Amino acid sequence: MKKTSTLRPALLLCVAALLVVSARAQDKSEQTAAKAPELKLSTALAPAFPLGRAGERWAKLVNDRAGGLFAVKQYPGATLAGRDPQREFLALREGAADLAVGSSLAWSMQIPALGIYALPWLADEPQELAALASDATLRELIVARLDAAGVVALAFAPLGDRVLATAKSAVMTPADLAGLRLRVLPVPMVIETFTALGALPQAMSYVDAQRAFAAGTLDGQEAMPSTLAAAQVGFSGQKFVTRWGGFTDVMIFAARRQVWDAWSQEQREFVRAAAEQAAQESAAVAREDGALADLVRQGITVVRLSHAQRDALHAAASQALTKWTETIGADVITAAKAAVSTAK
Repeated sequence: MKKTSTLRPALLLCVAALLVVSARAQDKSEQTAAKAPELKLSTALAPAFPLGRAGERWAKLVNDRAGGLFAVKQYPGATLAGRDPQREFLALREGAADLAVGSSLAWSMQIPALGIYALPWLADEPQELAALASDATLRELIVARLDAAGVVALAFAPLGDRVLATAKSAVMTPADLAGLRLRVLPVPMVIETFTALGALPQAMSYVDAQRAFAAGTLDGQEAMPSTLAAAQVGFSGQKFVTRWGGFTDVMIFAARRQVWDAWSQEQREFVRAAAEQAAQESAAVAREDGALADLVRQGITVVRLSHAQRDALHAAASQALTKWTETIGADVITAAKAAVSTAK
């Protein structure tokens, strides 16, 4: 009995000591995590959308491999750029963001060459857009332009094609766009293309657009299918969606030059590898196809234009497109056309 009574306090002391050590180790781990420098990752959209999900995946992959050296935190909704996706590239370049997964179309406001990924009817088939996003020669030209602006491009992936949602009928011909009041991105190439087609493009917020639809002063909008499906546009009176092949988009995984230069070669390698993995896993085009199926289930009529119909729209907008091919750059245009030709 005495021996048992002697052992029991000793065992209790050992357990208590182990608990103290465990608690101290946990506290130390938490302190280390708390002290890890934060890297701010900007995305224009939340993880509910393909671009935002790609950013979320990149952040997780980097954090899993960083070993506490730093912690990536995603800031969706372009919050680091005043909630303006068209200013996200500036936020990255100027230091408000350290990393970003951005839209080539939105970033073309600051880097015109990025407009190549959105140039109307250049790559209006999924395999053509995939070829455009993966072409090594084109990528080298784009990476050089981003690098000159203080941003390091690490990976590219197709986002898909933007579509037209309209209320009265599907857009099938240039004549169908004449006088049509459309909500569009506030990007010059987009506005000028719709203007050349006879439409009346308007840049406005989501809230203002809902008011305009309710008042009958807006006839439709152009957007990614996932955005339209999430917004359930049928309730705003938009009953038709046209896959017109006009504007495509590519997501770009990038880092601010000062951040990149401060890392060791090993750190750069695993951040780049994580970006490439997240890009490969994004499957954005498939997700946008899924969003189109959602729109059909919501009662929306989805129409895909034929090559002849798309050619007619292309011809009608040719004057505006000629200007933008010059703005993007002859070397970039040549490389892009060569890349697309391999996928035809």
